Amino acid sequence: MFNFTPDYFYSLILSLPGILIAISFHEMAHGYAADSMGDPTPKNAGRLTLNPLKHIDPLGFISMLLFRFGWAKPVPVNPGNFKERKKGMIVVALAGVLTNLLLAFFGMAAYLAVVPLNNEVLMTVLQYVYIYNIMFAVFNIIPIPPLDGSQILVLFLPPKALMTYYKYQRYGMIAIFILAFTGLLGIIINPAINGIVNLFSAILLPIFNLIWS
Repeated sequence: MFNFTPDYFYSLILSLPGILIAISFHEMAHGYAADSMGDPTPKNAGRLTLNPLKHIDPLGFISMLLFRFGWAKPVPVNPGNFKERKKGMIVVALAGVLTNLLLAFFGMAAYLAVVPLNNEVLMTVLQYVYIYNIMFAVFNIIPIPPLDGSQILVLFLPPKALMTYYKYQRYGMIAIFILAFTGLLGIIINPAINGIVNLFSAILLPIFNLIWS
């Protein structure tokens, strides 16, 4: 299944900064968002940090390295502490996604800025930075528990649908694994990933073409 060649490990090493940045900023953003909405739980758990060791789930991290699909350690949040529960849950759920998209935008800008240097290693690292941040944003907005999108979905479900959701939410990760290993996950999220890449390119390329010229 895996072709353990020097190129494989070379690519693995260059992808590490992108993965660690995407994970650390995503989870820290959740923590700061919860803290700003009145919940000190993430702060008390030591999650208001960019230290990746605080956010990495070992199995999820290995899966990310090997399969380009993985997860981090969820930030503990107590919605009961929010000043406005519904608003707080939406803000916390979207904080990680929006942070990843912002990092992806600046990662692509950094990539385009170093293109004239023709430094293959630096360009590849920056490519991984913006690609993994986009992947994290798109993946986490899927409304399947325990992903961030599901935390927003439950706020708008009618009572009967909400009961069904709670009944089957424990199977969420199983559903995600099935989607991932059948290739259906890629079919679902790749158009969104490509769309965001194209959008950022459309915004940034004219600027850098003007600079380079």
